[in-house]
Amino acid sequence: MRRRASLILLGVAVFLAALAPLLRWYAFPRLAKVPAGSYQTAVLEAKDATLVDYARMEPRTVPKVTLVQTLKGNAEEARKIRRETGRDVVVWDTLTHMNGPDGAMISRIPERYVFDAHSQQPVHAGGEHVDGTPVRRDGIEYKWPFLVEKRDYRYFDMQTRTSAPIHYRGTRSFRGLDVYYFEQTIPWTSVPLPKRMPLGVTPETVRQLGLERWYTTRRMFWIDPVTGAPVNGEEVHREELRWTGHPEKKPITAFAGHVKMRADYVDSTVALVTSQRRLVLLLTSWLPWGSAGLGGALAALALFLEARTRPRRAFTGQKTHYGGKTERQAPGKRAAWSRGGSP
Repeated sequence: MRRRASLILLGVAVFLAALAPLLRWYAFPRLAKVPAGSYQTAVLEAKDATLVDYARMEPRTVPKVTLVQTLKGNAEEARKIRRETGRDVVVWDTLTHMNGPDGAMISRIPERYVFDAHSQQPVHAGGEHVDGTPVRRDGIEYKWPFLVEKRDYRYFDMQTRTSAPIHYRGTRSFRGLDVYYFEQTIPWTSVPLPKRMPLGVTPETVRQLGLERWYTTRRMFWIDPVTGAPVNGEEVHREELRWTGHPEKKPITAFAGHVKMRADYVDSTVALVTSQRRLVLLLTSWLPWGSAGLGGALAALALFLEARTRPRRAFTGQKTHYGGKTERQAPGKRAAWSRGGSP
């Protein structure tokens, strides 16, 4: 019975040892993905910001500017692209809505971002655009891949419609999580005006005044390294309206402020990421290491039982030679003369 039990335990141990790498390197890349129909909202604020008054074309200081970013997964479009390309994709229709202190709209920029559900790499299909202008992304946007590496990535900038490196700046602690801190600086660049602006102002109106929009920002992200999701984001953002062909003329500050995620949205984001990272850790660490550890323990137990069984079989088969005859002793019985008696 012990030999049979040891063989069974050894078989289970081999199975668990084989299961561990399969969970990590086969199951995880296929099961971990961004949901196609997700919906998220983030509210960011810039306090004591500078904002242009389009009625007077002069900058003014305001107590607060609010940015509302909504991200809606377009599951129907994702299914359509999957049929066309054979790839598992996610389509995010996003909207960045900037409001002044009175709640009036300052700008409104829609965007479509199409990417691989597993790797987060862009997929050039499904009408990706920024503010209605077709774009071809290079690099990530909004979310990092699962299991973030300590390296620089290419990050797409919505304003310039181009990608640039976003640099890994180290590991930090944020709200009880160990996160990776990334930073990107976009130098002063001429960028398109939003198609939706206040007071009926249009890009053509601004151009007729001889002005063009320039922009720079320092972008900061605190990224959960397990899920690749941002738990916090900030920007030191500046925009100017510059006189076309007249660099000597003083530019008009269109917007300047330190944009930060509102505290209640930081709390809800951290709670959401904390729950999601457990699912990723289950496939990447807990189950693989648990299977490997349990397999090792069962293998050790199987070898222990086998070692206990072999000496017993060897002793049972012992033979005794005396007087030219050979006799097989019964188990556990010794010859009489070994105890000092006569044969």
